[in-house]
Amino acid sequence: MRGLGRCALLVVALWLSVVPAQAHGFSSTVYVDLSAPATGHVRAQLGLEYDLLVVSAADYEKDDPLFKAGTAAFDAGDATKQAQALAAHDASVLKYVTQRFDIKADGQACTPTQQGDFTIQQREGVPYAFLVLDYGCPKADAHEVRSGLFPDSETYVKGTKTIVTYDLDLQKGSSALDSAHPSFSTHQAWTERFWEFFRLGAEHLLTGLDHILFLLALIAGSRRLREIVLAATTFTLAHSVTFILAALGVVHVSPSFIEPVIALSIAVVAGWHLWRLWRRGRLATDLETESRSHLSLDRAGWTRLGVVFCFGLVHGIGFAGALGIQQAWSWTLLWSLLVFNVGIETVQLGLIAITFPLLAVLRHRAPTVALWTTGAIAAGVTVAGLVWFVQRL
Repeated sequence: MRGLGRCALLVVALWLSVVPAQAHGFSSTVYVDLSAPATGHVRAQLGLEYDLLVVSAADYEKDDPLFKAGTAAFDAGDATKQAQALAAHDASVLKYVTQRFDIKADGQACTPTQQGDFTIQQREGVPYAFLVLDYGCPKADAHEVRSGLFPDSETYVKGTKTIVTYDLDLQKGSSALDSAHPSFSTHQAWTERFWEFFRLGAEHLLTGLDHILFLLALIAGSRRLREIVLAATTFTLAHSVTFILAALGVVHVSPSFIEPVIALSIAVVAGWHLWRLWRRGRLATDLETESRSHLSLDRAGWTRLGVVFCFGLVHGIGFAGALGIQQAWSWTLLWSLLVFNVGIETVQLGLIAITFPLLAVLRHRAPTVALWTTGAIAAGVTVAGLVWFVQRL
């Protein structure tokens, strides 16, 4: 049994250690802010990842002048040169953007023209290109917005979320678009907006391997239902605090700091369980004794909750960063962001409801096997967290 456990630990550790540092995969987020300066006039400010915009507008042709100039400016990390590369080939850039992003007024297409120059800003640790398009539209009571920006046929990008905030047609709100739901109307029902951001939150957790591993580490290190419920609740409260503060523009921390700390939090929480196993020595006997103990938390239990709370604060900023919540104007997104948070928590509770009972049954019927199973999980997650930490640094 011990040999089997060691083998399982080795397999899990090796598999997790080769998972790339960007655990969310190759996905992108587009940011759009819509307003109406005058009747029949819609202004759209779009923010797109610079490198993806360059290669997409150049149609992935390496001999294209835009591709050469744009990628050289990207490699140099010079925002001025990046803006100049886009401006020098603005026809190609605008053609790509306007073909993939359009606005209609009661079914009639609006005509876009660019206003001002391209600007470059850092978002989520990467350069974003911002441009302003003015759309001339027929007079209408509602507008339909469609986005097909990224991914393209090369399949480099797995998916794109387009986060839209708008103040049009006497309506203020927000919407989340993707390939499955590429369009919305400014007169959409509140239930549609609720579902969009609920689904976005659920997908964010399901496709975010680092967040799943953090939760798995909490489950593996919890021997009673009370422990995991308290840990999950503490984590939820903590990341909700920073999530809301970020949405209100009160707090902002660079992703270059947040992403490595998130990776480190995974390793610490998983390593905590390994340390407890090592410290107690007679693990199987200790497991049986603790299962019969009273439900109050000891000093180590309270310390663990404190650690989880601190890391929850960091994860909250990471969740906010996934939606580009970095500026004070983002308070208009607050309602939708809270729904996004509900989607995250629903999936989190679902994973606990599925995983924890299985471990509980295993601990009851085969304590030694359960011990090696949770140890293997914790070891693998620790390795993954440390590898990601180094890579993200």
